[in-house]
Amino acid sequence: METRELRYFVAVAEELHFGRAAQRLGIAQPPLSRAIAGLERRLGAPLLERGSRGVALTESGTVLLREARAALDAIEAAERRTRRAALAATGRPAVLLAAKAGASDELLAKLLGVYAAEPGAVAVDVVLCGPGEQVTLLCTGRADVALLHRPFDDTAGFDTEDLHSEGQVALLPAGHPLSTRSHLRLAEVTAIPDLPLPRWPRPDGTFPDGPGPQVRDHTQLTQLIALGRACAIVPESGRTGLRSGLTAVPVTDAPRVTTVIAWPPHSRSTAVAELVRAATAL
Repeated sequence: METRELRYFVAVAEELHFGRAAQRLGIAQPPLSRAIAGLERRLGAPLLERGSRGVALTESGTVLLREARAALDAIEAAERRTRRAALAATGRPAVLLAAKAGASDELLAKLLGVYAAEPGAVAVDVVLCGPGEQVTLLCTGRADVALLHRPFDDTAGFDTEDLHSEGQVALLPAGHPLSTRSHLRLAEVTAIPDLPLPRWPRPDGTFPDGPGPQVRDHTQLTQLIALGRACAIVPESGRTGLRSGLTAVPVTDAPRVTTVIAWPPHSRSTAVAELVRAATAL
């Protein structure tokens, strides 16, 4: 299969409409339809069901969509890492570190300070992103290393080192009846009728169903909680620098959160290795 064919198929599979997919790709619809039909013939399997109600993925198409996305991500990552290696060879090396905005702020600041003091340290460009986006940045080569948080982030396929483990707290509006408690349990937090848990976006940008507000970043979350529109369960370090109008109460039975530093297993970057060593030495 050619890269072009995979891009064509992914566009159709995501749009479920040949016209929209062709517009997205910047090509005419007939050659797109011919390319998909040719791909199906060579694979010996129908990838799409075409009917009066539109286009749907077959079981084989669902498998190819997953594999095609992974393959295209790998190609994109290879291109990006090759370009950065070329920059490093010209004397302009840098490491791109991805971290979730509003998480592990104190740990990140310490890590950057410790690494900067190392002989031969290179520039570290920090990319602050939304929940779960660090994994995508690593997979696509947009980042060389990332801070991830188990059990929320998927660390499969990466090399990792554990850095820090902590409990979780409930963030509540100051003045809420539960805000004066010494501790809470998960069932109590999730059952607060007037303070639903927020809904974070899935990797594809859609939101799960539920009563809670749609949230994209930590600043938006804390403002909604202060306004009495939501509550949240976050790692204990989230209480650092807590804005006025919020209270943090420990949640005793919430799973512990482990911050890890992660990088692609095939990385040969000396700078990444030194950054990981600095992190584990904290």
